[in-house]
Amino acid sequence: MDRREQAIRIWQAGVDAVGGHAATSKVLDTIPEPDQILAVGKPAAAMARAALEHFGPRPTLVVTKDDHGRDLPEYVTLIEASHPVPDDRSLEGGRALREAVEAMEPKSHLLLLVSGGASSLAEDLLPGKTLSDLEQLNKKLLAEGLDITAMNAERRKLSRIKGGGLLSHFKGGKATVLAISDVPGDDLNVVGSGIGALPETIDFEASTRIVASNAHARATAEELAQSEGVEVLANEECLHDDFLNVAEALGQRIREMPSGIMIFGGEPTVVLPENPGRGGRNQALSLALAREISGCKGITLVVGGTDGTDGPTQAAGAVVDGSTWGAGAEQALQRADSGSYLDRSGALLITGPTGTNVMDLLVVIRE
Repeated sequence: MDRREQAIRIWQAGVDAVGGHAATSKVLDTIPEPDQILAVGKPAAAMARAALEHFGPRPTLVVTKDDHGRDLPEYVTLIEASHPVPDDRSLEGGRALREAVEAMEPKSHLLLLVSGGASSLAEDLLPGKTLSDLEQLNKKLLAEGLDITAMNAERRKLSRIKGGGLLSHFKGGKATVLAISDVPGDDLNVVGSGIGALPETIDFEASTRIVASNAHARATAEELAQSEGVEVLANEECLHDDFLNVAEALGQRIREMPSGIMIFGGEPTVVLPENPGRGGRNQALSLALAREISGCKGITLVVGGTDGTDGPTQAAGAVVDGSTWGAGAEQALQRADSGSYLDRSGALLITGPTGTNVMDLLVVIRE
């Protein structure tokens, strides 16, 4: 069996298990029929399709990333916006969400589908704040290498709809929130900067549920590996640090691992130089790990964003082994240009939009 193909297949199985359509479909029998569906985030279209297939046509608004709103019925209102840095359409999406919530009738039921990416894709700014303020804040946060919890706390300071703000406008009878978590601890107050979080005080019935997470993806990857006779040596959420620290911490473990597989999840951070090159955190981590295993035989690793995109690129991440590191790799790593080097090496992992977003997944196999 080809080791590279097996590593990618196990990685993909983890991603498929937390797909927005499948994860949402599993729980719809347990909730009452909604009067309105709102979906926001990278997997928003897949989550909304599941709800519409289950409940039938009804007023529906989807706010998602560019090219992620495919295969929706014509009656759905679709707003695609920029990620990871917001644009004018992000403000349009945030305003549309707030207005849809405000317009709901007393005793009505709202189904709110929330997932990662909502922080950038939908925003309704506090009076006196501008798109320029939001753009500058996001660029600053992305460059400083902050973790997602710290970033979202800063984003909420400008917003009318984050941190429970959206549902503070709800005057209906019941709100059901289904969320796909892309944050450590699966905290609804952090997913999408809390766009699906409940306000401090509510006068309506509310139900919230996390329907997919990184732990679900890792569990499925582990099950497939075991079914193929591969010994699982580790299954951990441990990627929450600067990518260089993550690579150093995992490097020795990977070099010394016996035959088998290790599965890791989380979301590393990157501090960008003033003029970064091409790539994202997964491409940076994969190249740093390629340095750690340079010259090692029999080791292959896949690291990628479960949403199918890594930073402002079309790649999810990369597939590397002991032969990937070579001339020009160190310079690419220092310039935050890992993507260019990995592309030349034929190492990029390209999946297209996956319909989910549960942070990142790393699979390491040794013969």
